[in-house]
Amino acid sequence: MMSVTETNSAIFDWNGHEGLPRFDAVGDGDFAGAFEAALRAHEAEIDAIAGNAEAPTFQNTVVALEVAGDELSRVSALFWNRAGAHTNETIQALERDIAPKMSRHYSKIGMNAALFARIDALWERRDDLGLTLEEMRVLERHWKGFVRSGAKLAKPEQERLAAISEELAGLGANFGQNVLADEKDWSLILSDEADLAGLPAFLRDAMAAAAAERGAEGSYAVTLSRSIVEPFLTFSERRDLREQAFRAWASRGANGAATDNREIVAKTLALRAEKARLLGYDNYAALKLDNTMAKTPEAVNALLTGVWEKALSRARQEEGELAGLIAAEGHNHPVMPWDWRHYAEKLRAERFNFSEAELKPYLQLEKIIAACFDVAGRLFGIRAVEKPGIPAYHPDVRVFEIRDRDDRLVALFLGDYFARSSKRSGAWMSSFQSQHKLPLKNGARGELPIIYNVCNFAKPAPGKPALLSLDDARTLFHEFGHALHGMLSDVTYPSVSGTGVSRDFVELPSQLYEHWLTVPEILKDYAVHYETGAPMPQALLDKVLAARTFNAGFNTVEFTSSALVDMAFHTRDGSGDPMEIQAQVLEEIGMPASIVMRHATPHFQHVFAGDGYSAGYYSYMWSEVLDADAFAAFEETGNAFDPAMAKRLKDNIYSTGGSIDPEDAYKAFRGKLPSPDAMLRKKGLVMTEALSGSDA
Repeated sequence: MMSVTETNSAIFDWNGHEGLPRFDAVGDGDFAGAFEAALRAHEAEIDAIAGNAEAPTFQNTVVALEVAGDELSRVSALFWNRAGAHTNETIQALERDIAPKMSRHYSKIGMNAALFARIDALWERRDDLGLTLEEMRVLERHWKGFVRSGAKLAKPEQERLAAISEELAGLGANFGQNVLADEKDWSLILSDEADLAGLPAFLRDAMAAAAAERGAEGSYAVTLSRSIVEPFLTFSERRDLREQAFRAWASRGANGAATDNREIVAKTLALRAEKARLLGYDNYAALKLDNTMAKTPEAVNALLTGVWEKALSRARQEEGELAGLIAAEGHNHPVMPWDWRHYAEKLRAERFNFSEAELKPYLQLEKIIAACFDVAGRLFGIRAVEKPGIPAYHPDVRVFEIRDRDDRLVALFLGDYFARSSKRSGAWMSSFQSQHKLPLKNGARGELPIIYNVCNFAKPAPGKPALLSLDDARTLFHEFGHALHGMLSDVTYPSVSGTGVSRDFVELPSQLYEHWLTVPEILKDYAVHYETGAPMPQALLDKVLAARTFNAGFNTVEFTSSALVDMAFHTRDGSGDPMEIQAQVLEEIGMPASIVMRHATPHFQHVFAGDGYSAGYYSYMWSEVLDADAFAAFEETGNAFDPAMAKRLKDNIYSTGGSIDPEDAYKAFRGKLPSPDAMLRKKGLVMTEALSGSDA
């Protein structure tokens, strides 16, 4: 068996620019041996902590756990980045193998009786240890983690829990790979001009680049990348082709054969329900919500159903307006899901006298990236310095130093913006390294955060600029908000660094940051025409701002239906056909036939490609309640960049990570917890009475 010293040193010794990994020195074949060595090294560290003959102290037990497993953290960070953002068959095969192994490894730690005895002894006398608030939060996180891992169960139940976790890890890896395969394997190649009717130049350019990537030079490819399929559904005049593309997009993970995810979903739900029962919870949602702001499924459903009723009413009004447009064109078909975006765009052009195609030339990727950095500078006093020529994990990835007002390096940031067939869909933030201040065994004290954003914008043809939709631009701001949460972190302990917060609080910094995209002074500076450099005309800017709540019913129904189905899955006993349950829930809530869930079950990666947002998709809306109220705090000052408010935001939200309770953090910033009113106003969904069951 290999030791750490016998593996590729580039995996563990990050001696690239300012401590960046040397991505170009790590081959796909290096990971298997590195994982083997790192797992064994971490196990030895755990055994040493558990077997320490000295009485347990916070330092020799909790702090020791916080810094243990450095090698495993490093190989994991490199591998899971590659698995998500630049995968191949070798990486996917190892992913299927390593996911269960990692689960087994952490289950073994969680059920280490000697180690839990030390943690439990500290927990029992926690009030006598003289701990800081952050240290108390760290101890609580470790203690609860052990209990959730089955530390208090009898041996047979522990073994069953470990087996469940291991199987779930494998199922999650397979689920994500199946969705990626369906996205990668499908394309609609178009060549006749009649097939391109209605498509603006920016979309044709993106489709031409996608076709060239697939070996179809001179043609145009509709792919299942959101940055291509959504604008195609919006602009294509060919209803038959819109339907073909939509059905392929909506059926990801449900196409039969090897990539079908429906059986995986059924197994996953059954195992999650069994896991919850083993740990003493009524259902999996109760287990997942136990350590969140929402606390209970009842509180979540109260928020969702209250919003649903208003969203559904608004969506039905919108559908009637779209039906009127269809009839005016001389057609007699109902509004179907492949029609909605197309006619909504026509309605927006009619009502607000502008279209997405008119707006897009003013939303250059380069300018929106610069806007992200400028907002961060105005609010938090940081700046980004691009470092071209530094190798990253793909040639498209860009490296930036993040520096403060004193030119001190506070973080490294990597931006990976373009779609490719080796990257899973969606957009996300993650880290290679989290900020903390603890001394390490290599002699260093603390670590610099190394954060990255991954997006899937359509890559333009050579020599052409990348132009974004308004939704794309919001996505970029959203993910950079997550990145700031990691980069501005200022805590001592790794486990509460950056985004190490409850699931329904983690979206606050990202969703809040989106608000600054449409601050007029930002749009005036950065929404400039890619050919002329002229700023967006004031008349167009006014229309964009006036249209912010346009199509709000559709957007909210898409999201809320997905969140309600997620909660229904995880408040039941895990039995039954998931697709039948999905259909039943949608029927009960009155889902319009003209709209589908934003994420149908077989490709609902938030919920089934891992455990991250299971019984937690609601958290985007929970955080939206917070972010609407938080931005209102700036609006109340009359200055979107009010220095005093920005300092409170940084000190209490962006820099504290999980070192304090999220409710306390929010109240320290705002002075109170919000009601949903501000969120509903932001969406344009009129609030007539307070929603019950939620104080956030």
